Amino acid sequence: MSSVHPTPSKSATAAQDSSPTVAIVGGGLAGLAAACALSEGGFRVTLFERRPYLGGRASSYEHPGTGEVVDNCQHVLFKLCTNLIAFYKQIGIEDKIRWFDRMTFVEPGGRRSVLKPGFLPAPFQVTPSFLVLKFLNTWDKVVLSGALAALIAGQPKDDGTSFQEWLQRHHQTHNAIERFWKPILVSALSEDMDRIAVPYAAQVVRESMKSREARAMGIPSVPLSELYDAAKDYITSHGGMVRLRDSVQSFLPTERGVRLRLHDSEEEFDYAVLAVPFDSLAKLLPNSADSQELREKLSHFETSPITGVHLWFDRQITDLPHAVLLDRTIQWMFHKSMLLAKSSEPALKAGENGMPKIQDGTIEDRPSYVELVISASKSLIDKSRQEIIDLALSELREFFPAARDAKLIKATVIKEVNATFSPTPGIDRYRPAAQSPWPHIFLAGDWTATGWPATMEGAVRSGYTAAGELAKNAGVTRNLLVPDLQSAGFMRILG
Repeated sequence: MSSVHPTPSKSATAAQDSSPTVAIVGGGLAGLAAACALSEGGFRVTLFERRPYLGGRASSYEHPGTGEVVDNCQHVLFKLCTNLIAFYKQIGIEDKIRWFDRMTFVEPGGRRSVLKPGFLPAPFQVTPSFLVLKFLNTWDKVVLSGALAALIAGQPKDDGTSFQEWLQRHHQTHNAIERFWKPILVSALSEDMDRIAVPYAAQVVRESMKSREARAMGIPSVPLSELYDAAKDYITSHGGMVRLRDSVQSFLPTERGVRLRLHDSEEEFDYAVLAVPFDSLAKLLPNSADSQELREKLSHFETSPITGVHLWFDRQITDLPHAVLLDRTIQWMFHKSMLLAKSSEPALKAGENGMPKIQDGTIEDRPSYVELVISASKSLIDKSRQEIIDLALSELREFFPAARDAKLIKATVIKEVNATFSPTPGIDRYRPAAQSPWPHIFLAGDWTATGWPATMEGAVRSGYTAAGELAKNAGVTRNLLVPDLQSAGFMRILG
């Protein structure tokens, strides 16, 4: 397939006009990945997104109550996210990601511990720093080491057991569960421990231990939707269209393609990729016998909420760009005023221990904007905005004493009630493949059968898989998926 360029020749224009048309329904990461791959491959792509911005659940917008551009929830990636990184490179935004190789755990009272890679080969690269973590005692570390070894060496099957049960079976202490497993896995999988299937937990551990760089964490230095505006430019530069505020109401498979019903019109395409959340797809499905099996699968999915609390202070409250917070409701702190690149502010450069430092100004004389994240935040759903702000502020002051003297200028709370699908035991048997019951219609979304949990990496993988299957149906075999990160050290033996 030949790519279509922004200013094509007459022959190229004719070739484009004869190329198959594809409707991408949904402007989240899955839809964007599929749209960019198919646009690059010469298909005539039209992407429909009901919102006025792209990114889906990984998006940002100007919050009416604060006047600030806020992310709907902080999203991070890791070097093990090979397809997501490839997508970022494709649309030219890889330089918008800041990478960190260490994770700081903070206890109430302010005591810190740092987990970072050392000189040992994988999977032992973090062992030296793990052994000196202050918030775990010696026995905690002994039982943790045994459980980690079991997850790294084996590949457990989904037998209906929850990870909470697995931990109890492997004699994990209360401290090990509350201060190690919960902060890492609830954040990674966005669900409570008693609702996580064991293979998903094992995957998080194995993938992050593959090599020294696998667990390096990337944080966007611009608002999320600014990242994905580049995808819009990529699609349009390859002859495609992106239609915002354009909602697809339903679809109807036809003999040669698909017909989409929009708000006040209908349009036909040769192919469609339905890249919407599973609950949205259930509403789009036609009321026909062909839909019944897929509809039944979708009925087994459940969701888990994530809450983000955005706080603006009159001064800096910490020198950390991000931190894991222990023993309280809030789980992560992201220091957005340090992480976001703003040309009007002093430049942030790497200082001692990889932490940012300020040029042409001091930390103390700068205002501070932080986002606090609570995954699997079921306990907060019924709480009011002010109750959540008061709770978050009270807890934040326990971790960072400087926050006690700082004045809160403004605040907001963003609840994503249906943020992710729950990685519950047994859910894999219901995750559908990219092929739908109709030959010209394909499915994408992190909830499809990607082999990954609800992550940005899983979303991009689903988009690439759907695009590849669509291209194959059109007569072109293309493997769009990027290989997994290669194992290093002893992990090459363990697989």
